[in-house]
Amino acid sequence: MPRHIAIHGLHHNAYRCRDSEQTRKFYEDFLGLPLAGTLEITETKSGRPTSTLHTFYQMGNGSYLAYFEAPDMPFEFKVQHDFDLHIALEVDMPTLDAMFAKGKAAGLELRGVSDHHFIKSIYFRDPNGYVIELTAKLPNHDAEMDPASNGARAKLDKWTTAKRATQAA
Repeated sequence: MPRHIAIHGLHHNAYRCRDSEQTRKFYEDFLGLPLAGTLEITETKSGRPTSTLHTFYQMGNGSYLAYFEAPDMPFEFKVQHDFDLHIALEVDMPTLDAMFAKGKAAGLELRGVSDHHFIKSIYFRDPNGYVIELTAKLPNHDAEMDPASNGARAKLDKWTTAKRATQAA
């Protein structure tokens, strides 16, 4: 039985950004997540001088998406594939529909609506190349995500066994 620790929830997830203002325009002006905080960092914890801006965008549950603009630190920005990295944000169905229309009207790269049978999703790309998924729960969501009845562990074990068998061959 896994030991559970007292994690209360997600405070923030942090990513790199090319330009803090372009990032703000997408997250605050387009998605509607207010810029809640900024932290200018002039020295790293190891004592190296830097010129880095750390920004935080607040979500409805009190958690944040955060970004570092760190021009003095190399970073390879690339268009991410959904399977490599994406950020999924929960909305309700009317908001999903409204954001789909808003994305089309803004001429943003947009995919969806995808029906995953427990959620419906649309996908945008932010100015940094990250895929942003907006997702709305379907009525069967909680049952589909209940490990007591959905067989999640058995499916993982089956996958792992098949993968090891393929690698051994």
